[in-house]
Amino acid sequence: MHPAFSVIFLTTLIGVGQGLFLALFTGHLYSAVNVVPMQADPQTFYGLGSLLALLFLGGGLLASFFHLGHPERGWRAIARWRTSWLSREVIALPAFMGALAVYGLVQYLGWYPVLFNLGPILVTPGLVIGALATVLAFVLFICTGMIYACIKFLQEWATPLTVVNYTLLGSASGFTLTTAFAAVYAPELVRFYGAWSIIITVFALFTRAASLIRNARIKHKSTTQTAIGVRHTHVAQKAQGAMGGSFNTREFFHGKSAGFLKSIKWIFLTLVFPAPVLLLSLGLSSAAFAILALAFIVQYLGLLAERWFFFAQANHPQNLYYQTI
Repeated sequence: MHPAFSVIFLTTLIGVGQGLFLALFTGHLYSAVNVVPMQADPQTFYGLGSLLALLFLGGGLLASFFHLGHPERGWRAIARWRTSWLSREVIALPAFMGALAVYGLVQYLGWYPVLFNLGPILVTPGLVIGALATVLAFVLFICTGMIYACIKFLQEWATPLTVVNYTLLGSASGFTLTTAFAAVYAPELVRFYGAWSIIITVFALFTRAASLIRNARIKHKSTTQTAIGVRHTHVAQKAQGAMGGSFNTREFFHGKSAGFLKSIKWIFLTLVFPAPVLLLSLGLSSAAFAILALAFIVQYLGLLAERWFFFAQANHPQNLYYQTI
């Protein structure tokens, strides 16, 4: 498939926003049960952190409009929510952003009345709203991943690993950013977030590697023989079948060489996984903001390459007609 940069930025930016919120709420929940120390200034940490997450989500939403031929009609995408994962994503994203905005406002204003006790936990409005936003964050991850995983004829995408990787990669980038953010506003939580960032990144490496191995072993259901209905054992395509390019050759094929794809694969495998883990390990010893921020930047650049490779690797069956260009 042809990778559209608007969709690449959409999926990576909202992934960072979702992961950042999940990291914030994890710290909030752990501090509520006294697993980690309470932040010195929780209002600023959670309030500004939520605002930062909203900025990433808003950036992803803005990027999505560049993929639309008629952005003014974008709202119509919600009409098919019963059957379309894209429609569900269009609903889940603003719902999550709304819940996140309320959560951040409650935290920033310091509105902490105790609603009820749940054992040793004092349940406040922030915990309730945060729990709801957490559910919406995972719903959004599922909707985004299923947009691609539900397309059965693109065998590289049609696997549960697509949804798992979207969730883990978004969470890893969000936790890595939160580690750098905590170095400034909550130094006592830097090790907590850094450890979770490394753990999630390692898990994401295993699942992404599993998808790469799976895709390398795929036996495609469609072949040149089945495409044209000729059962001869050897069918060689000598021409594209058209004098010039078309929508089909532009939108369903990336136009890059196998060597280029291989180089992109190793670039993202390096930038997304070992590089940020190494930088996080170095930064945690001194809670150095610059090193921790660099870990996020490197990982995000790697995610851009990963998402480009994700789209480019999908081999649309119609390309059987356009292999020779």
